Amino acid sequence: MTKISPVMALPVLVFGGLVALFLAGMFRNDPESLPSAREGQTAPPVVLTSFADDPGFDDATLRDGTVKLVNFWASWCGPCRVEHPSLDALSEEGLAIYGVNYKDQEDNAVGFLQELGNPYRAIGRDEAGRMALDWGVYGVPETYVIDGKGTIILRFAGPITQRVIDTTIGPALEKAAGK
Repeated sequence: MTKISPVMALPVLVFGGLVALFLAGMFRNDPESLPSAREGQTAPPVVLTSFADDPGFDDATLRDGTVKLVNFWASWCGPCRVEHPSLDALSEEGLAIYGVNYKDQEDNAVGFLQELGNPYRAIGRDEAGRMALDWGVYGVPETYVIDGKGTIILRFAGPITQRVIDTTIGPALEKAAGK
């Protein structure tokens, strides 16, 4: 019988450990969720520059007593284009959606909204991405459900689809409304 030296066994053990970590990551409860340290806390400051001729918004807007969404988006973002019809539908139902145009060229962003429609009650530009950094944004699109006191109830990373509205955004909106 041949003995395996510890030096020869090391690569096999390392590979086995990496496979175990990979499998553990694949089978966690919700592989699409990203942790958010901001949920349950007051929304960070709103620091935006103006966007075309659209009205802007500020901290007071987030604390105006109504439930709302804050959506970080960009014209260069493919998933933002995918979620846009869902945002339009939510806006048409009367939900206030506030847009943060993230690291984008204003002309491109204006063209994006002219082509697809503008679901935003108000909008501003985060040209350098500083506000997004303060809010903990990983990438666009990213959407926050905010209650009437300005508290973040939910952070959702990725495009909003009807399934996401039914399973995630809708329940968070109900929670934000105190239902």
